[in-house]
Amino acid sequence: MKSMITFNEDFDSNSVYVMKIYKSEVSKVWDYFTQSALLDLWWAPKPWKCETKEQDFKKDGIWLYSMVGPQGERHYSLLKYGEITEHRSFDGIDAFCDENGKINEDFPQAKWLLGFTGVEEGTKVTINIHLQSQEALKQLLEMGFEEGFKTGLNQLEDILV
Repeated sequence: MKSMITFNEDFDSNSVYVMKIYKSEVSKVWDYFTQSALLDLWWAPKPWKCETKEQDFKKDGIWLYSMVGPQGERHYSLLKYGEITEHRSFDGIDAFCDENGKINEDFPQAKWLLGFTGVEEGTKVTINIHLQSQEALKQLLEMGFEEGFKTGLNQLEDILV
């Protein structure tokens, strides 16, 4: 049975809070969020898949990847890493972009903060996503973010078992 996913939108602070517990040790869950070969296994909700073009997991490094659809359609995103505390947390700015990492200003950028905490059941992952405005948050949700992201998190749970 899948563990629950907490998913709360807060239009007062233009943010989303996500929490899920994985029955696995922190270092293993951390690897699945920070190594491109492992991220590619679960980040995109099936039947889509994730393909990393470039990743440099360090402060001011980037993760440039695409979501590839069943008909071969491709949407690129870029995460620019900020502060990283090994096996505890990292943050970054996420944006839609082209295949070269040039940011598409027509879409909102979001600041992500991911936390990893050892708990009795395994690892608690918390994700705080902050957007610039209520409109940006609404746009993200209208694009199906909640369903897609929950699907990906559950795909990771299947891999970790």
